[in-house]
Amino acid sequence: MSLNVTDLRRLSALGNKQAKVVLPLRQNRHLSLAGILFTNVAANSAVAIVLNQYLIGLIAGFLSTILLVLFSEIMPQALFMRNALSVCYHLSWLIKLMIIITYPLSKPTQLLLDRLFRDSPGQLHSRRELGFIFNEHAYDSRSELDDDEVEIIQNTLLLSEKRVSQIMTPIEHVYWLPYTAAITQQTLQNIIDKNFSRVPVFNDTLTACYGVILMKDFVQIEENDLPISLQDIPLYQTKVIGSRTVLDTLFRKFIAAKTHLIPIEKDNHIIGIVTIEDLLEEIIGHEIEDESDYKRNLATLNST
Repeated sequence: MSLNVTDLRRLSALGNKQAKVVLPLRQNRHLSLAGILFTNVAANSAVAIVLNQYLIGLIAGFLSTILLVLFSEIMPQALFMRNALSVCYHLSWLIKLMIIITYPLSKPTQLLLDRLFRDSPGQLHSRRELGFIFNEHAYDSRSELDDDEVEIIQNTLLLSEKRVSQIMTPIEHVYWLPYTAAITQQTLQNIIDKNFSRVPVFNDTLTACYGVILMKDFVQIEENDLPISLQDIPLYQTKVIGSRTVLDTLFRKFIAAKTHLIPIEKDNHIIGIVTIEDLLEEIIGHEIEDESDYKRNLATLNST
């Protein structure tokens, strides 16, 4: 009865042989319980009767009590606490035999109990409980999960508790272009020096986003074709989201916007941007450094 039906159902779906055998007995718990208890009481009574025939009443009562408590209560419960599923699996034939023997009594009892005590919905783990469960895997050598997998799962569980404003790049650190600007050779060189692949385009008051320009579109542009007005360039559209957007919905936002860069607004003003890389870093728990990051860090180190 201590086995959780939900866990058994999950293990059975994963192909666990023991769970498949035990699950029907646990699901039909009132019939199994009645069969076991009726058999147990009958066995206890039989032991007391047999001992009473060969021993004095007081001694027979004392000895039967010791034997029954030791071998039908303490020992079985101690054994079950170590590995209840395995024990139930190996003794499933005995439980079925108990049900068959006591069926005239067990079946009516089951029907009565089913009517009095209906099934309650299975209990689900909270987000914090799941976090503790996976944390145990990190310190148990028997776990199939490695440290990186545990960290990713735990970080993912915390996404709904974090806001996009916590991982965004503030607007004062964002390289952006006004919609009225033009792409000149100097502008391109600045973007190349900063190793940006995407540049957002806003209005001068930072209240609207017109889209994003991709540097790959300028690979084949000749110097003679410059300058080019941003108003003459097809921009890649994106969607602005609020600063209080939770991170677990941010993936959907990226999918809907069909872009890797999304501006963040607060009180109708753009206050920063967030990229798909920012979200991935939050999930894996480590900063992702590409070649451009290494180049910038090396330049900073050399300058100091």
